[in-house]
Amino acid sequence: MSGSSLNQPTPYTLHLDDELLELTKKKLDLARFPEEQSDVGDDDWSQGAKVKVVKRLAGYWANGYDWRAEEVLPARSYLPCFTHLTACQARINAEFNQYKVKVDIPGYGPQVLHYAHQTSSRPDAIPLLFVQGWPGSFLEARKIIKPLTEPPDPSTQAFHVIVPSIPGFGPGDPATKSGFGPMLTARGFKILMADVLGYKRFVTQGGDWGSMITRSMAMQFPEHVRACHHNFFPCGPPPWYKAPFTMGRLLLSPYLYSNRELDSLKNVQYFQKEQEGYLKQQSTRPQSLGFGLGDSPIGLLGWLVEKFHEWMDVANYTMPDDEVLTFVMMHWMQGATPGLRYYKMAFAEEGEFNMRNSFATYFNVPTGLSHFPKEILLPPKDWVAWVANEQFRSEHDRGGHFAAVECPELLVQNLRDWFSSEVVRRAMQG
Repeated sequence: MSGSSLNQPTPYTLHLDDELLELTKKKLDLARFPEEQSDVGDDDWSQGAKVKVVKRLAGYWANGYDWRAEEVLPARSYLPCFTHLTACQARINAEFNQYKVKVDIPGYGPQVLHYAHQTSSRPDAIPLLFVQGWPGSFLEARKIIKPLTEPPDPSTQAFHVIVPSIPGFGPGDPATKSGFGPMLTARGFKILMADVLGYKRFVTQGGDWGSMITRSMAMQFPEHVRACHHNFFPCGPPPWYKAPFTMGRLLLSPYLYSNRELDSLKNVQYFQKEQEGYLKQQSTRPQSLGFGLGDSPIGLLGWLVEKFHEWMDVANYTMPDDEVLTFVMMHWMQGATPGLRYYKMAFAEEGEFNMRNSFATYFNVPTGLSHFPKEILLPPKDWVAWVANEQFRSEHDRGGHFAAVECPELLVQNLRDWFSSEVVRRAMQG
């Protein structure tokens, strides 16, 4: 789209070349696998992805998985449901009305954005921007678009759903210059919503990177972002000298915190001890990692499968093999490096609305939170109060980091409840 006009969307169909698919199969057939140590149990993931799981998935990827079936239109219409993708006979180009558009982002310059845009037939529909995370893609929204845009009950709030790809994720064109993190992504997505699509007032949903991008959007453009919802909210406690009672409650947390709050603290402590190595690597030397993960489908598969297992509520949801491999394909198609590099760009951002400031600065945009028990962190209310105008919170007994994938019906209900509230109605009108 190098020669296309600014702010003029072009319909897009996702398609990968035969050459890449053939090369992928060759690499899978030539793969070498590590050996498990004899005293490590079959369900012990403490050393990383399990060899037997990766071997099984690799075999299916090479000899059973059909990417072309994921691309093409199905023979019958999409059936809305909350079961896994194979049961729904879902296909990407049937489910998503996709586009690409070139925008001029202040502080950066021209950037092509990929997005899906599904409008509702309902005249009262609210524009909803859904932003993904890592290692996800715009496909995180595939189970929630239909129930959000066309709810069966006419009294239920409906939405126009817009799902952009973070540049470098899935079919999203990667940033060609350094420095493109959540703050600049937020500016690009604001242009998409307000200038390209004409939604001058809208609401947002974000998890993982999506939380950081939509928070930055609300900070930079509160006149457009009228309310936010998050299922991931990584703020820390306020400084002790500003909030001595909050700090005292934390110090006495074994006695003063609820079981829910204690479990959330345990989740983040476990993450810091056992899981954040990827974060250090991707935020410091992503390109070195990219040589391996971008060239080896087995390497990328192992890297991502471990995240799916560790961050999901696997006691209540198991990703079907097709779903796992389609998620992996979203990063394999660009050689993985652009998605890894986003971490480096995010942690290097400077400016008032950068990633770190987005969860350390208070602003008044009405905010709703959904808490899923296997999420890495959703902090106590007295932490959130220092950085957000929290007006809605829903706590669930199942679900993890990928709420739209694991328990879409719960997330959909929370979005309906929060964004149909009187608080949000007033915000959209005011």
